[in-house]
Amino acid sequence: MDKLLITGGQALSGNVAISGAKNAALPILFSTLLADDIVTLTNIPHLNDVTTTIALLGRLGADITLGDNMTVEVDPRSVNEHVAPYELVRTMRASILALGPLVAKHGKGQVSLPGGCAIGARPVNLHIHGLELMGADIVVEHGYIKADVPGGRLKGAHILMDTVSVTGTENLLMAATLADGRTVIENAAREPEVVDLANCLIAMGAKIQGVGTSKLVIDGVERLSGVNYRVQPDRIETGTFLVAAAVTRGSVTCTHTDPSLLEAVLVKLEEAGAVVETGEDWIKLDMQGCRPKAVDVTTAPYPAFPTDMQAQFTVLNAVAQGAARIKETIFENRFMHVPELSRMGADISLDGNNALVRGVETLSGAEVMATDLRASASLVIAGLVAGGETLVDRIYHIDRGYECIEDKFSMLGANIRRVK
Repeated sequence: MDKLLITGGQALSGNVAISGAKNAALPILFSTLLADDIVTLTNIPHLNDVTTTIALLGRLGADITLGDNMTVEVDPRSVNEHVAPYELVRTMRASILALGPLVAKHGKGQVSLPGGCAIGARPVNLHIHGLELMGADIVVEHGYIKADVPGGRLKGAHILMDTVSVTGTENLLMAATLADGRTVIENAAREPEVVDLANCLIAMGAKIQGVGTSKLVIDGVERLSGVNYRVQPDRIETGTFLVAAAVTRGSVTCTHTDPSLLEAVLVKLEEAGAVVETGEDWIKLDMQGCRPKAVDVTTAPYPAFPTDMQAQFTVLNAVAQGAARIKETIFENRFMHVPELSRMGADISLDGNNALVRGVETLSGAEVMATDLRASASLVIAGLVAGGETLVDRIYHIDRGYECIEDKFSMLGANIRRVK
């Protein structure tokens, strides 16, 4: 099992190219199941979850061609299987996104209950309830969600989401594109990744109104066509490198990104004392050698502060001037990085979904263990600023969401390498 060995103390400096967004690429890859022709996707990140998704599409019968720079061509016309098996999807939550397209296109689908990061309950009831409202018969047994549509075609419905769910919105949005009639999704997620999926579906011929708002109106069409579509840049990878620059008191420019996707993060970084400049497709953060200031953070659905940046800001506050409170409102079990950071000398007190972080002058290197994707990123950042060596174990988590992270940090001057 690979680990990352980091020797801290070096201020990061230079440019880093941001990859395509994992959380946009996965639903867009699954949306290819809806098409009647070849779909070509570019700016797909080379990640384990992406590899798993491509393997699953192949298992379902799609013809997959991989081009240069992770261009993925999917021909769904040969799909002849409708089961997403456990052995393929057990490592990632996004696997449930196969259900909506399979049911909408083929009138039936079976998807194993998903795995992924152990950061809390992500109930599938929102997906199931929405599809049932659209006419699907669904049973959950033997670890699988099994759906069947009498007559073969879903019907438009009015769906009010009990809570904001990104994957729930994406699944029902995809299903509605081929349903008979109009579907309205209220309290829909507004995340940029949902917008990217909707824009891809529109390019394929879907009729969707309200993109980027909490109310989506979808008029079903008879068929969706092939398309050539470029996936948006990864706002969480962007934020991770910006926080790493701030924590190490460095100066880093993220290229091939989109500043409009992470305004809430940039506001907090400026509040922490960073000088932030932006262009059309780049963001530069310069700490001018200064120690960051502690900032209060409350996670909430987009456009508020993203839960996927909470762990990184916990590290920032751990070495900042002053004390700050971090409140997690999305997942109930997303402070598993705190005990590991405490091993490195961080002063953090937990109280339910609140963390009080008192900044210390420096962290000390230690052996730590990644527990989920974003927690592992926070431990890498902590290792970059800590004195001595830090060994991050179980980095298969980080490989699910960050492309060549050690190479990118090395190009910014970090002393980091992958070891067996």
